[in-house]
Amino acid sequence: MSHQNEPIEHGDDGVSNEKRVQTTDDGPGAFTDIVMETRQKNNLHRNLKGRHMQMIAIGGAIGAGLFIGSSSSFTQGGPGSVLLGFMIIGLQVYTMMQALAEMSVLYPVNGAFTMYICRFVDPSWGFACAWEYAISWLTVLPFEISAACNIIHFWTDVENVNNAAWIVPLLTALVAIQYFGVRGYGEVEFVISMIKVTACVGFMILGIIINCGGVPTDNRGYIGARYWHSPYTAFLNGFHGFCSVFVNAAFAYTGTELTGLAAAESERPRKEIPKASKQVVWRILIFYIINLFLVGLIVPANSDLYGSAGAESRHSPFVIAIQLANIKALPSIFNAVILIAVMSVANSCTFGSTRTIQALAANGMAPKILAYIDRKGRPLSVTILQLLFGCLAFINLAPNGGTIFTWLLSLSGLAIIFIYGSIALAHIRFRNAWKYNGHSLEELPFRAAFGVWGSYLCVLISVLALMAQFYVALYPIGGPNLDAGTFFQLYLAGPLIIFLYCIWKVWSWFKRPADRPFFIALKNIDIYTGMREEQAVISGSNVSLEDRRASIMEMQGEKTKKTPMSYLKAAVGNVI
Repeated sequence: MSHQNEPIEHGDDGVSNEKRVQTTDDGPGAFTDIVMETRQKNNLHRNLKGRHMQMIAIGGAIGAGLFIGSSSSFTQGGPGSVLLGFMIIGLQVYTMMQALAEMSVLYPVNGAFTMYICRFVDPSWGFACAWEYAISWLTVLPFEISAACNIIHFWTDVENVNNAAWIVPLLTALVAIQYFGVRGYGEVEFVISMIKVTACVGFMILGIIINCGGVPTDNRGYIGARYWHSPYTAFLNGFHGFCSVFVNAAFAYTGTELTGLAAAESERPRKEIPKASKQVVWRILIFYIINLFLVGLIVPANSDLYGSAGAESRHSPFVIAIQLANIKALPSIFNAVILIAVMSVANSCTFGSTRTIQALAANGMAPKILAYIDRKGRPLSVTILQLLFGCLAFINLAPNGGTIFTWLLSLSGLAIIFIYGSIALAHIRFRNAWKYNGHSLEELPFRAAFGVWGSYLCVLISVLALMAQFYVALYPIGGPNLDAGTFFQLYLAGPLIIFLYCIWKVWSWFKRPADRPFFIALKNIDIYTGMREEQAVISGSNVSLEDRRASIMEMQGEKTKKTPMSYLKAAVGNVI
């Protein structure tokens, strides 16, 4: 399969690694940019520095899903189910990130994993996943803004103030951040992530002190594992409760994949993407697993302070843990941290949706006006679209606003499980195509820690999580059972992705005959377009086998030059 590539503009800002655009559509998943004149004028700028990438990887998406959304997991499944559920989904996220890093280093293209699915699996499935992912971010933004307004109500002296008074300044702040482009996003996430990381570490220390009975104002004394056995229980509602945890866990982890999406705007994707992917294991272990384990130890799952599950910080298990210890000033301080974290996720919403939709438009899968990028590297039209969706936060002021919001969020709750499984599937297909074309693993600049088997495990966890949520949607805790309305509120993302898949499959059946098959045959998978220039010298389609072997020997020689001290320094750096 021949490939014709547009010339790449070289510059000292790393634009030379920008995606090469295939100008023919002679094969499945071909990248046929319908706005070539726009791409030639302006590209996304590579302004994300290493420190931005590291902080986005470590704390970028720690927000309402962890600090607030985990409350419903505790009340439905109990601390044991929360711990196991978050560990299982955490394993899925880690294997997914390893697979994504391997592909992102090789192909730092705009749209990242959504384009990998189009390219290595099936364009129709990639279209469905990309739009479901974008829609989930579009709908989460107004939810995060509404959650931020409710968080402000934690302070009783502003309880009578209408939420509209807070929606406008919060949206204005997001507009101001977008004005500075990806650099503004990176700087804001860098500062906020430092605050969130500090808060999580501080809570771990406090949680241990509370559990050991070290708080003078806490009359419970030593707690230990008191809330894990009779008269309490670690597993509320049995297997049913355990199944209910998966979607909440996936929602809490959402945003981890943004480091892969940011590859096209990273100054040094070859160096920063692998480093960021390695930080994920620390993020999962420290900021999710350990913190939630401590919450499960010091807060009973049937605490009256949980109230009804909702988007208000007074239901945050972290704030409740501090309140139960009767520490007076700290709940307000941690509440402020939660407010900052929620706005951080709102900031991530604009990044996740705009880059995905812009990539779709640039490849003919969305209106071409949404592919526009201004001279400062900002996807302006799609950013305006995202901020307009933010105005849906005003719906929550209506009498039936809560019901409308529930339906909007039903689009996003399950979507990320489909996305993570599809990324792993794309990695499996990529590895198969890489081998089919005669390439070896030694040529890859970065290899996933568990190889292709990690991706198989990720797909398996995705399937099991989807089955568990299907069961919960049919028989929700507290009922009603077999109710159509309840089912679609809990599982709407499933029918939606099938609907989107069918739309593009039918359209391509008439417009792009090469995309008719249900998956791309290995011989037709394009593994060369968009490859980093440095990698193309090693693994390009025109490189002879002898030159390839020589390059591999040189790469292996570079690795053997490293001393034990250099590995030790790298390990310490990763921990820090």
